[in-house]
Parts: sequence; structure tokens; C-alpha cells
Amino acid sequence: MARADSNHIPLGGLSGHEGRSRPVSGMPVGTEALPPVLTAWHSFVFLAEVDDFATLRRAVGIARAAAVPEDVSARIAAAIPAIRVAPVGRGAIELGFAGESAAAGPRMLERIHAAMAPAFDLDGETYRLSLRIGGVGAEAAEHDDVRLIEAAEEALSDARQANADVLRHLNDPVAGHDPIQLMRELPAAIESGQIFLQYQPKVRVRQQCVASAEALVRWRHPTRGLILPGDFIEAAERSNAIGALTLWIIRRVILDQRAIAAAGYDIPIFINISGVLLSDPGFVRDACALVRGGDARVGFEITETAVIRDPESAIANLRAFADIGVPLAIDDYGAGLSSLAYLKRLPASELKIDKLFVTQLTSSNRDPLIVRSTIDLAHALDMEVTAEGVETPAALALLGVMGCDMVQGYLISRPVEFAAFRTFLQEKRHVAAMASPRLSFLRNEGQWKTG
Repeated sequence: MARADSNHIPLGGLSGHEGRSRPVSGMPVGTEALPPVLTAWHSFVFLAEVDDFATLRRAVGIARAAAVPEDVSARIAAAIPAIRVAPVGRGAIELGFAGESAAAGPRMLERIHAAMAPAFDLDGETYRLSLRIGGVGAEAAEHDDVRLIEAAEEALSDARQANADVLRHLNDPVAGHDPIQLMRELPAAIESGQIFLQYQPKVRVRQQCVASAEALVRWRHPTRGLILPGDFIEAAERSNAIGALTLWIIRRVILDQRAIAAAGYDIPIFINISGVLLSDPGFVRDACALVRGGDARVGFEITETAVIRDPESAIANLRAFADIGVPLAIDDYGAGLSSLAYLKRLPASELKIDKLFVTQLTSSNRDPLIVRSTIDLAHALDMEVTAEGVETPAALALLGVMGCDMVQGYLISRPVEFAAFRTFLQEKRHVAAMASPRLSFLRNEGQWKTG
């Protein structure tokens, strides 16, 4: 992630070279010299962005939108005197504070969001504003100012991607994604409800209708914030918790699919299946039983590399899924060692082109050739094609010309939790996203404007 702009002012001094310093209270926004770090057990830096800032700017104008970070900073400073706040860029705010332990970070997140709950009066009109926050903490006597701010920037980048707050602690091994610790905590996380799902729709290009959705698993840790699947799926596989986790996902998806079907949106929801499970007869038996008894439209996504581990068992079990009506999609096609020998044997009805080829579709000479040939190949094998990572109207237009059946990506929608996904379906937001390049993956103004 890019560093903050040239006017970046580290909160609380963050020099880190002078040891512990004396406690200070919050200072009003606009103070030119911010006080040194609080004397405390742990120091924290949060970077926050106003959600949908570009949409807000279109609604209130450039000049008024530019002052919004100061409005937000003033409210937080008034509500939480112990925190030090300063706008640091377009729609961005930096917050610094200290606490007795690592647990102070999650508590402060809650206080900040509570302070943001009341509507803002912007020149006579009221708007609901929210923040997306990436934060990091460290023991006050040991922190390094550069490392802290860079870690906070990385956390904010991950928060954008996950559409959820991300909070880490530099002195915690999980901040470095220690798989051993993750393996220990994951079973309890499944039991205690820390695991949740987000949904990302797939849209038919020509018909401009939502064809299906992909369920994406997330881990909201009570003290470490959001842990993304790239950090804990491997731990789940190594700890043999992946089966229990995937069965929980299937149960949750069945309930959610029934709910949207009852509301008139009877589309399949696809679940990612680890390659470790494709050769596990116990998992296949349990998964088939859940799907047969679930009365819901559920699909599975698998990768070619997962099949290559044990091709005979994997293909036999995939056929077992297909035999009970589970649609299968080949995920991330082209990212690994794609093999036509396996591709022609898989009972799949959908092939998903990896975003590696889609994100540079309009700026590369070779990627369009690869994508077009992949589409033709899949159609020859009676499979539909989904392009992942569609982020621009130009890429969408080119994929339509190439004959791509479906698209998925931030142009249509970020992954969102179930309530927001239902709203997306009810308001048919994909239509506006595909018709207006400027709206892309930003939420509708009506979602946050209250008056």
C-alpha cells in the first residue's frame, strides 16, 4: 500500500527513540504539533477512511467533502478525549492512543464506531457516515514508529479488500500469521461464532442478471480483528479442522440460500472446497447428506491443483457431487498448471478465469489472447465461463465482446455480509454498476443519506 501523503503527521509523536513519555489528554483538531506518545503498556495507531467518500463528494461537492475528515475528527476527539486525531489526506484520518493491554484496541474500535453513529449535518443535509479502519498496536516501550505506521497502512489496505475493520498487534505472533497459534484457536473460533461469511455476486453479461454468488469465509477475532482466509485456511488444513469448517459453511449457506429464495432470488451459492477434502470419503458423505437434506441450491468451487493431488479420488468424489445435482465450478483457471487431461474429465459446468489475466485485460497484449482462447475452450467443453477480478467498465465491455458468460469483481460488488447481499439483490444494484462506470463498486448514495 502507498504511504500516506507528504503532509502525513505521525500521531502521538511516534518517534519511539525517547522511551516512554508522559500521559497527555486529547488535543483539538488543527493543533500544529501533536503531543508525544502516552506513557502506557501499549501504543496504537489507527488509520481510518470515510466509506464511499467519492460518492459523498459527488453529493456535496469537492470543497465541502474536503472538510468532512475534519468534521469526523472533531466528533471523535470530542467523544473520546484520550484519543489524538488528525486528518491526513483525502477522506483519511489518523488516530493515536494508548491502553493497558492489547484488548484496548478492539474496545477503542467500538467507541469510534459508536461516536460515528449519529448523522452528520453537512450544510443543512443529514448524512450517515461510517469509517473503515485499519489499526495496529505494540508494546509502548518497544514500538518503532516507522513499523507502526507501515503496519497500520497494511491493515487499512486489507480492511479495504475485506470490507471490514482489520486490527493487529505487532507483539502477537498471529500478527505475523503464526500457523501454529491459528491451528490452536480455529476450532474454538468455529464453535464461538467468530467465523462468518461474505457473499460476492456473479452477473450474466448479456442478460444483466445475478446468476449466482460465491460464499467467502472470514474470521473476526475478538482481539486480533479480521483474519483473512489466506491466513487461516492453511492452518485449518494442517489441523484437520478444514472438514468441520467447510461443513459449517455448507450449513450456513443452506440457511442463507433458503432465505433469499423465499424472497424471490433463487440463485445458487457456491462454496470453495479445499483439495484436502476431495479425497476424504467421510467429508464427501457428510457434505452430500447436508446438500440432499438442505433443500437449497448449493454449488462447489474447486481448483485444478486440488484435483492433481489425488486425481482418481478427487474426480470420483466430484462425480458423486454432480450426481446429486451440485453444480461444480473450476476456480482460478490458469493460475496453476492447467491440464487439459484433467479438465476434460471434470464434471464441471463452469470455468472461472483467474483474475491474474482479467485485471490487465485492457493493458496487456497477451492476456486478451489467453482469455479469449480459454472462453472458446470452455464453450467447446459445454462449460460456462466466469471472469474473476472485473474492476473496470473497459474490461467488462471487452469480456462481453469475447463471449464471456458471467463476471465477478469489484465493478459489480465487493464481498459483503448477508444482510447487505440481500439489499444488493432487492435494489438490483448490479444494473447501475454495469450501466454507470462512475458507480462501479461504490454503494448507492441512498444507503447513507438520511435527509
